[in-house]
Amino acid sequence: MNNKEGNNKSSGGRANSSRPHSNKPKPAMQKRAQGPKKVKVNTKVAEVATDKVEKKPNQAPKRPKVKDEIRLNKYIANSGACSRRDADIYITSGTVKVNGIPVTEMGYMVKPGDVVNFDGATLTPEKKVYILLNKPKNFTTAFDEGQEFRNVLELVKGSTTAKIGAVGRMDKNTTGLLLFTNDTDMIRKFTLPTNKSSKIYHVSLDKNLKFEDLEKINKGLVLDGHRVFVEDISYIEGEAKSEIGLKLRSANVKVVRSIFEHFSYDVLRIDRVSFAGLTKKNLPRGNWRLLTEQEIINLKNV
Repeated sequence: MNNKEGNNKSSGGRANSSRPHSNKPKPAMQKRAQGPKKVKVNTKVAEVATDKVEKKPNQAPKRPKVKDEIRLNKYIANSGACSRRDADIYITSGTVKVNGIPVTEMGYMVKPGDVVNFDGATLTPEKKVYILLNKPKNFTTAFDEGQEFRNVLELVKGSTTAKIGAVGRMDKNTTGLLLFTNDTDMIRKFTLPTNKSSKIYHVSLDKNLKFEDLEKINKGLVLDGHRVFVEDISYIEGEAKSEIGLKLRSANVKVVRSIFEHFSYDVLRIDRVSFAGLTKKNLPRGNWRLLTEQEIINLKNV
């Protein structure tokens, strides 16, 4: 009876192991060698990157640039027909043809040998020419002042065969520097009211300029509802107080005359001695010269 109970108790408990029980601690398990960590790939980012790299099925391959090709609007401007901006308008309106085919594509490239027809006329691009004249009196930039005063183009007649025009206007009484070019973009650039290039004028008045009037002019003034900013004004050293040096950004000579007439002075003479960094050095009155490459670069960067 007692043996059975003992047997039952032992069977309900943990079974005895046949191995001898040992109190020695088990040896520590060695760590498994770890390989390189796996990087999780963000599938969404990968898909987006793949889409950016992959070419769209309908995208045409880029055409390799041909040597000496030129944008159509620049080609038209180089021919002297109009400015680049105006050329874009003509292109989009369909009045420009290349090799007999109307072109309305902006950025179209003209290759050597292409025939460009602009508003019914075939264009021939000209090399850009830049001529500086020291204008004398009794010549004007206008074509409608009669036969009494000759046009300034007579003074630069033998300088080039290109069709050139004056940058800005000069009346018969104004002398000094006047720029000519067939670069329509440059003509437009220097005739805009927003142009920032400086011009220096030597102004002769009928009487001495009062110092208080000089200070008022230096602060700027309003003429015909427009604000005129004067960069600098001073008496010319060694001359009478009626001889004034005036520096401002306007290329309009009428503004120079109006500044002094506003203070009741009569302007006897206006001579432009500097234009956007160009000077009259080694250029006698009535003579002209071609600009150097560096001077052309400087004008384009003004």
